[in-house]
Amino acid sequence: MVEDNQIKAQVSPFAIREGEIKTFDGKDGYVSMNQIVHKINIGHINEIHFAILEIVNDFEFITSRQIYQMLEIKGIDPKSQDKLNNKLEQLVKSKILTRYYFTSDEGKGIYRIYCLEKMGKYLLTSKEIECKWQPSDNIKPVPMIKKRLAGNQILIAYLRKVKAFDEFKISTKLTAKIQGKVFKATGGSVKLTKNKKSIQFLFEVIRREQEWQKKLVEKMKLYKEFYENFIPGDSGFSSMPQLIIVCEDEKHMAEVFKEIVKNQVEIQQIKLLFTTDLRQNEETLENTLVEFKLVDGKYKMENIELKLLD
Repeated sequence: MVEDNQIKAQVSPFAIREGEIKTFDGKDGYVSMNQIVHKINIGHINEIHFAILEIVNDFEFITSRQIYQMLEIKGIDPKSQDKLNNKLEQLVKSKILTRYYFTSDEGKGIYRIYCLEKMGKYLLTSKEIECKWQPSDNIKPVPMIKKRLAGNQILIAYLRKVKAFDEFKISTKLTAKIQGKVFKATGGSVKLTKNKKSIQFLFEVIRREQEWQKKLVEKMKLYKEFYENFIPGDSGFSSMPQLIIVCEDEKHMAEVFKEIVKNQVEIQQIKLLFTTDLRQNEETLENTLVEFKLVDGKYKMENIELKLLD
């Protein structure tokens, strides 16, 4: 597998592309549970397949590269990306997983996205593993899926590269108390612990989808409400978490910050930090965060060196 710091991409694979659609790349037809049980009995579907299934269940949408990284983290050697892809193909053919790719005016996407199928849910529940998947999950729109994929990349990068990493949550729910509205941090959250002191990061992934500026402002209003009324214990946080906004690229960070200031949805209780998808490919994450500082009447983007992320 190509290491993160060897990737030379200039544009994030999880950025929104004009005219982009999700294209089915799974298998049609019918597969019976008896056929799947037979494959399990003869060893064609084994423990590594179940480990893959659990990872897909946890993340909902995930790329084969992200699956590879998570298997390594769990102490399972996938041998090679090709061997892993063969196992994924077996699961797709058995309709345990399904697969999609993105197409746009620029052409066909270079990666595939995996998610559960009905048979996958049956297998997980048979092992008493909680599975909330339902068929409607697989019809989620492109921007929502890309936010999840970018969120996956962030969580996995922190897990692999930050020594102070403690735990992560893929689905992190918060409450805007005044509206009484529950909402999610689209990128999940991580907890970092060093010398028995902990800090938690919330990740909000922003994509250049249709009306993204309007959606950003509405989401920031919810965050503003959460932070302005925060007391220890709210949404399971013992102290106020740090919000980090994940953008498509460097220019997008400036665009997002401009919208936040223009619409007066800054959060006074915290220092708002930013990052991008491609910054997660750095060998260390200590220089991957950015803040906007007011210098001589103008906002200036500055990198923050955070030793905790070394």
